[in-house]
Amino acid sequence: MSLVVVGLNHTSCPLSLREQLHFPAEMQAAALSRMRERLGNAGVVILSTCNRVEVYASQVSPNLCKRVRTCLGEWHGVPEAEFSDHLYEYEDDEAAGHLFRVTSGLDSLVLGENQILGQVHDAFDLARRAGAVDKVLGSLFQRAFAVAKEVRSETAIAAGKVSVGSVAVDLAASIFGDLTSKTVMIVGSGKMGELTLKNLATRGVGRMLMVNRSVEKARDLAGQYGGEALPLDGLDAQLHEADIVVASTAAPGYILRPEQLQQALKRREQEPMFLIDIAVPRNVDPACADLDNVYVYDVDGLSEVAEQNREARRAELDKCMRVVDKHVARFWEWVQGLAAEPMIVSMTSELHEIRERELRKTLMALPDLTDKQREQVAYLSKRLVNAILQRPMTELKREIGHHDPHTVLHLVRRLFGLKETA
Repeated sequence: MSLVVVGLNHTSCPLSLREQLHFPAEMQAAALSRMRERLGNAGVVILSTCNRVEVYASQVSPNLCKRVRTCLGEWHGVPEAEFSDHLYEYEDDEAAGHLFRVTSGLDSLVLGENQILGQVHDAFDLARRAGAVDKVLGSLFQRAFAVAKEVRSETAIAAGKVSVGSVAVDLAASIFGDLTSKTVMIVGSGKMGELTLKNLATRGVGRMLMVNRSVEKARDLAGQYGGEALPLDGLDAQLHEADIVVASTAAPGYILRPEQLQQALKRREQEPMFLIDIAVPRNVDPACADLDNVYVYDVDGLSEVAEQNREARRAELDKCMRVVDKHVARFWEWVQGLAAEPMIVSMTSELHEIRERELRKTLMALPDLTDKQREQVAYLSKRLVNAILQRPMTELKREIGHHDPHTVLHLVRRLFGLKETA
């Protein structure tokens, strides 16, 4: 069995490339179907967030990483040469370890963040509903969720502020100082927007404007934090009122462009505006940063602030990695044990064929037995064979988990006189 992850993240490539390879949520089911078709019905899960794009795949097949790379480029129409140098690839137990670290928030821009766990849950659930999850990936992701829970319960890695939204608010506070006199506009009422709004509310920001395509949704969210709701088509009319704009929509194109900012700045008499773009693809045209008195930060621009957060939590990393390593070893032993299943089926079938043959001979030699007695003899023969098989099956799985599976299986096949399995 080959288990791989092929991906890129905030540390391996720039945001401009992550945008090109991003999988919008509404397109992921189709992408899963196409990849499975191109990979020969492999198990596939796609994880695409603002900071990473990763494809997890499992299949009994050589060159699986290379084939996933090809699928990634084909789906997005991006030549492989343009992104291959930015990819990371992990196989087998290293792939499992990577997912466990990601799900636990140990590979995030904000070390220990909680939001990634929900994102991995969503990616797995989408793949499961699309019929793209096989036995190995199903077990891998379920174990990843258990690892994340143990990491969070046994360490302090997730203590305090652990979201991109909190980092964005920290950055705003470091620039403006007191936020009580400032007006903040949140564009987008998804999970990221809500987290940012929650962090702003704890800082006592003076006024909060919640902008969303669905004004009802914006009103529901704004009501929880004492904010004001606006429809998306009202953005330009009140943009000048915002000192800080946090953009986090799933829009495929820019919703804030230089000409909009220029008009807002005129009405503000050139008072500075601070824009935090935590969406992928980006919501703010990068050209906005060229305007005087406009300061733009995207998810990559938050890295410096996030690094301060990381240093404060680094002491917990060793504890977290011990939890991850423990579960990687257990999971990979289970995966390797899967190679024993065809052999176990063959062993069981062979011994029960012998049992049934010898049982028929015995019963023919004892014609005076009642039907009840014949059933008892047959039941006894089954129990004996199952008892004899129990220890070899357990040891076979253990040996395969610690030694070369092909060598172990070849030896067992010779010992039991079994035929080659397909």
